[in-house]
Amino acid sequence: MRKTQLKSSRSSVNETRTSSKYDDSEGLATILRSSTMHPGVSKQKMMAEDILSYGNLNISAEVFTFRELAHATDNFNPEFLVGEGGFGRVYKGYLKRTNQVVAVKQLDRNGVQGNREFLAEVLTLSLVSHPNLVNLIGYCADGNQRILVYEFMQNGSLEDHLLDLPSNKKPLNWYSRMKIAKGAAQGLEYLHDIANPPIIYRDFKASNILLDEGLNPKLSDFGLAKLGPAEGEDHVSTRVMGTYGYCAPEYAMTGQLTSKSDVYSFGVVLLEIISGRRAIDNTRPAEEQNLISWAKPLFKDKNMLTEIADPLFGGNYPVKGLRQALAIADMCLQENSNTRPLICDVVTALEYLAVPRDDEEIITTDLEDSADELCL
Repeated sequence: MRKTQLKSSRSSVNETRTSSKYDDSEGLATILRSSTMHPGVSKQKMMAEDILSYGNLNISAEVFTFRELAHATDNFNPEFLVGEGGFGRVYKGYLKRTNQVVAVKQLDRNGVQGNREFLAEVLTLSLVSHPNLVNLIGYCADGNQRILVYEFMQNGSLEDHLLDLPSNKKPLNWYSRMKIAKGAAQGLEYLHDIANPPIIYRDFKASNILLDEGLNPKLSDFGLAKLGPAEGEDHVSTRVMGTYGYCAPEYAMTGQLTSKSDVYSFGVVLLEIISGRRAIDNTRPAEEQNLISWAKPLFKDKNMLTEIADPLFGGNYPVKGLRQALAIADMCLQENSNTRPLICDVVTALEYLAVPRDDEEIITTDLEDSADELCL
């Protein structure tokens, strides 16, 4: 993949100004932090125009023209629509010159929020690289068009295979679900502990976990991602964004964001993976509509834990594994963020649960010991 600059796809706007230079990761981080810390419309608009016109950030992504992407998607044919969210629509496309099937995300052109997501996505994915993060192939910035091009994930999202499953679709088995949970946690671990600077994902949910042909998960949609706290600070203060039902309580109430906010969201998704239920489901009886509220009382009685398991398992799951997975979810969902585990410890625990074990041996990390004790 060729190295290119973040610039408009129109040749007439290539390098109108060249006064400032940014060192790759450091400069990208500076711009990303600035663009996501200032919610004002005029500030964001100016930031977008500056980045697109300066053309001096080295981005490992292809620059596409709108014409090329329109051709790839048959003029954004609704028949090729594979997903739709708050910021835009995603189409399956085919790039003839590279013989590549891709996912083409056309962001909403109305308002600066789409511009902000575009910038955050391009800059964030230019700072990171990991098998459990979706790969950004390129982008288009023709005129007011803001389009992102990703690798195409053959099996759609985790939500497609987990929630409201149609009767003719085979449900995921226990170990497939634990493997997906482990991989998704590894993606968060990379963002929190390895990426430099650290990144808080802020929108962890089943629909943002994409699956390849081997059901290997990759986190997608980084439009709400934030850089971690600056040196000497323990949180990032920001406008509350995300999806209802997944936001950590302290973030929802105060706007104070930390990596433990992602851990809480992971706990919600892990509970969805185990139960096959949505975080918020208004079609269920009133006492079952909020997954966390429904499940938490059941955590306290080990004899009731099997009531949480997805009926689609048909009872085919390791009972001890179920108890340990629910204990991990319970720890991630603690009201006090300081008592939640680090995501690296969650990964270690899930590595054991994702592998079939005849003897169901006792696992030994601190988190796993705690999970075991909670279930005894």
